[in-house]
Amino acid sequence: MAECAFCRIAAGEADAFRLYEDARTVAFLDRDPATRGHSLVIPRDHRESLFRGGDPTATEVYGTVERVVAAMHRTLEPDGVSVFYTSGDLAGNVTHAHVHVLPRWADDDITVALDRHPLDAEEADRLAARIRDDIRTGDGR
Repeated sequence: MAECAFCRIAAGEADAFRLYEDARTVAFLDRDPATRGHSLVIPRDHRESLFRGGDPTATEVYGTVERVVAAMHRTLEPDGVSVFYTSGDLAGNVTHAHVHVLPRWADDDITVALDRHPLDAEEADRLAARIRDDIRTGDGR
């Protein structure tokens, strides 16, 4: 997709500070980082979701995420690393699937706040059964 900034980076048509690339994935520094070393890992082909049944792309992307995280630990020595993926309308203004990799330090002011609620045992039992059944009888992926 010519109008997709990430497709242009993957094709080498747009500048990016590349960290790693292979036949299916590209990792590069985020141009508007939340922390020093904030990176993105993308599939080379344009897709809005990594998780499409039977497609090995998610495995390949997360293999690249693993490489980037290991290199960050060796070179930046962060206190930890946050990795996140969001899809659909929640992903923001870039529709190309991507995973954020953020090196973290104790004083980095990054927050990932989740409003948590106690798990209701009956609802959890029903929900777990539905998901288990779908995994067993659905496409299993």
